Amino acid sequence: MNDMQDWIITEPEKGTRERWPLLILAHGAGAGASAPFLERMCGLLAERGVMTARFNFAYMARAQREGRRIAPPRVERLINEYRQRVAHWLERGMRPVIGGKSLGGRVASLIAQDLHEAGDVRGLICLGYPFHPPGRPQNLRIDHLRTLECPTLICQGERDPFGNRAEVEKMELSPAIRFCWLPDGDHDLKPRVKSGETWGGNLAMAADACAAFMRQLG
Repeated sequence: MNDMQDWIITEPEKGTRERWPLLILAHGAGAGASAPFLERMCGLLAERGVMTARFNFAYMARAQREGRRIAPPRVERLINEYRQRVAHWLERGMRPVIGGKSLGGRVASLIAQDLHEAGDVRGLICLGYPFHPPGRPQNLRIDHLRTLECPTLICQGERDPFGNRAEVEKMELSPAIRFCWLPDGDHDLKPRVKSGETWGGNLAMAADACAAFMRQLG
């Protein structure tokens, strides 16, 4: 298990930590907590008054120490790690929103219901949810999303190969889940140049949606 002090904290410039909504974010399968996507997103969230706390799963911390790529372990192991991360903040009197990028969001989604029922988390935010592996739309990862009652926001690119808009809108998902669709976005929410959209614009749109969602949670 990682050192529990290895958080990457991004804070708004004004206010006190106790008053800021806290969003815990885990990384995707192949890029750690300091990946450019999360760096930019957390900066945008800070501008909107949201404090974020990022962490590396143990396998990613090891990969960075050893300078090599390591595949993620079974999701059950990551679930246990994420639960410990939430406990870190609960012990400090903070009731967070949980989430992450891709794999990190999926792991958070698998514990969100239990933690929400226990009153430990306020909601869930997924940035590019992996509804299925690219090219394998039959291998869906949505069983738990059908009955989820935890308030949830998914920010998804319209042409994400892990689940594009046309595919996802046909899925029978819980009414507790709301979407922010990013125009022409891929799995990192990046649009094609020919679309006329920009990555910066899509990230800002996603950050606006996340901040508004967290304000509504109270």
